[in-house]
Amino acid sequence: MSKQSNPIEQTSSPTPLLNKVVIVGLGLIGGSLAAALKQRGACNEVIGIARRKETTLTALKMGIVDRASADIADFAGELGAGDVVFIAVPTLTVASVLKDLKAALGRDVVITDGASVKGSVRDDVIKLYGEFPEQVVLGHPIAGSEQSGVEASNPDLYVNHRVILTPMPENSVAAVALVGAMWEQVGAEVLAMDVDDHDLVLGATSHLPHVIAFSLVDTLAHDSHNQNIFRYAAGGFRDFTRIASSDAIMWRDIMLANKKSVLEAIDLFSTNLARLRTAIAEEDATTITGVFTRAKAARDRFTKMLMNQAYVKTMQDNQEKHIVYTVAPGGTVKGNIRVPGDKSISHRSIMLGSLAEGVTKIEGFLEGEDALATLQAFRDMGVVIEGPEHGSVTVNGVGLHGLEKPSGALYMGNSGTSMRLLSGILAGQKFATELTGDVSLSKRPMNRVANPLREMGAVVDTAEQGRPPLLINGGSKLKGIHYDMPMASAQVKSCLLLAGLYAEGETSVTEPAPTRDHTERMLRGFGYDVNREGNTIRVKPGGKLTATNIDIPADISSATFFLVAAAIAPGSDITLTHVGINPTRIGVINILRLMGANITLSNEREVGGEPVADIRLQYAPLKGIQIPEDQVPLAIDEFPALLVAAACAEGTTVLTGAEELRVKETDRIQAMADGLKNLGIQCEPTEDGIVVHGGQLTGGSVESCHDHRIAMSFTIAALRATGPVVVNNCANVSTSFPNFVDLAKEVGINLEVNIVN
Repeated sequence: MSKQSNPIEQTSSPTPLLNKVVIVGLGLIGGSLAAALKQRGACNEVIGIARRKETTLTALKMGIVDRASADIADFAGELGAGDVVFIAVPTLTVASVLKDLKAALGRDVVITDGASVKGSVRDDVIKLYGEFPEQVVLGHPIAGSEQSGVEASNPDLYVNHRVILTPMPENSVAAVALVGAMWEQVGAEVLAMDVDDHDLVLGATSHLPHVIAFSLVDTLAHDSHNQNIFRYAAGGFRDFTRIASSDAIMWRDIMLANKKSVLEAIDLFSTNLARLRTAIAEEDATTITGVFTRAKAARDRFTKMLMNQAYVKTMQDNQEKHIVYTVAPGGTVKGNIRVPGDKSISHRSIMLGSLAEGVTKIEGFLEGEDALATLQAFRDMGVVIEGPEHGSVTVNGVGLHGLEKPSGALYMGNSGTSMRLLSGILAGQKFATELTGDVSLSKRPMNRVANPLREMGAVVDTAEQGRPPLLINGGSKLKGIHYDMPMASAQVKSCLLLAGLYAEGETSVTEPAPTRDHTERMLRGFGYDVNREGNTIRVKPGGKLTATNIDIPADISSATFFLVAAAIAPGSDITLTHVGINPTRIGVINILRLMGANITLSNEREVGGEPVADIRLQYAPLKGIQIPEDQVPLAIDEFPALLVAAACAEGTTVLTGAEELRVKETDRIQAMADGLKNLGIQCEPTEDGIVVHGGQLTGGSVESCHDHRIAMSFTIAALRATGPVVVNNCANVSTSFPNFVDLAKEVGINLEVNIVN
């Protein structure tokens, strides 16, 4: 804000949204709203109300109000429908202002406030009016500054900051909309939240930090060495204690108004601080590391959340931004690259490392959102995990029975692997746990693991049709069972084997066709006895997992997109290094070879019990085939990309026995059929597969259905298209392949990424 003698520069609005806005309290919060409304021409007139005459004169001189007074009654007769009164006074003073407003104003004037505590204001309103009137809309702008007073008024204070409205059931829709529109006019993002939830969240995230900052600075100010403390304080100290410069009286009132939530937050913090003090005193490095790594991970997640969405829901735009890939047609792919670590092995390395005794060091960990969801879940259950940093993770195992009850639900994001495998582990714990996921995961079937777990004695509750969230009631005594899987699924098999570690008696699973065996291999790597006889796998309880080191190979599922890209684009020659070639995962190599692809494996070796190799693919014309059903389980995740290869092959490709594809992140059979048709390819989806007639891909727009594999498959399809390919809703690519875009560009795919509304 410039000197008070300079008026606010106005930018006129053709048709002001509001008529009159009266602001009671011309400090930083109220003055900044006045300044912003004036600057943007968002209302016909801004009227200021302040107790001190000097404040009103300063506001008039600064040009942030049109008129000002010490008494709302001076303007009450002018106010009516379309006018808003904003109360910007300390929390405990709001009641007296409301009393004056009730006496002076009619029910057609909308009243809102900016108090940091909503419960006390709600109670004051009900006490005063005898009910909650429809025109009183409670709100809280999340913005501030070290400066205070009308002189600190800043017309940009609310730009890109959040304003939380806490509407009551009695509020009129029009009143809430008018208040929301006022805040949007000054550049704020308007959100809605329940009153009690607001006070609980703000008590922990805003009020507690102020308590700590005020107390810390007060403590150090009484230290005999305080001059040196403050003189040599680093930037972190200055940043953290900045909030101790906030208005002391205002924050006194906030603490008293939100006493219950603030005291709960202080008690929880004090308990955890005492625990950390004990760990430092006893030189308990593992506990200290756990606190610090959990805190860092939580802060990083918080930062990411702030970039997307905070609190509950946005009122101004319920449509999330989405990422669109626009891919130029044609080209070749060439190069020597290494794709990220195998996602399936990354999940299992965290799970078994956490349940092991000792320290497990992991290299090549996939830092995608799915694997990170698994990592965070075990952090939430008390496991100390260091990293990930450039693919390196250190897991301080707690043993099979060392997990702790998490403080809330475990969020699995988009990861079906996390949810299904964790269900088996959690079924054997003594505590109850809830597993939740994003919109996509919440549509996926979970009875395929819930039902056999129930047969073992677990108590598992699901939403309708067996979908998430899952509530796993711990403490049940599990018994081993034999389970014949009706459908080949590595996730179901792994879930039951992991539950079998906690069951009484042997647990055995028979699979109708071979599925990926990473769980069995890794259990053996951790020293746990697993037996296989034909298609039946058996485990018994009573063993233990011993920590080991794991080197995760590159993910063949991620490598598939580049293998298919080279297979369809003439002149291509690409090598993918250190790729896992587990016999239960090489269906994509076998199928591409049957179609005529020129694939060479070299440098074959075994790393941590998993076979790996460098894979080179040089372009050769493809032909359509009848895909052998025994290869389907070995390539179940790779079929979206393989169907692109089929579209570019000469002749017809027939896929059967792949009903599992209909219950992945989306119905991948239908999604691929729809997209291929949009790009000019004739195909017919069937109940358990699809028939694809090879032809010429055209340009066009396709829908990924928020499925990362669909998105990446249609991205590489542009290499053989006659026009640009636009792929919608690609945000979930990061769940499995964080650097896909960079590698695609590196090998020659002309890809542009756009974020749109």
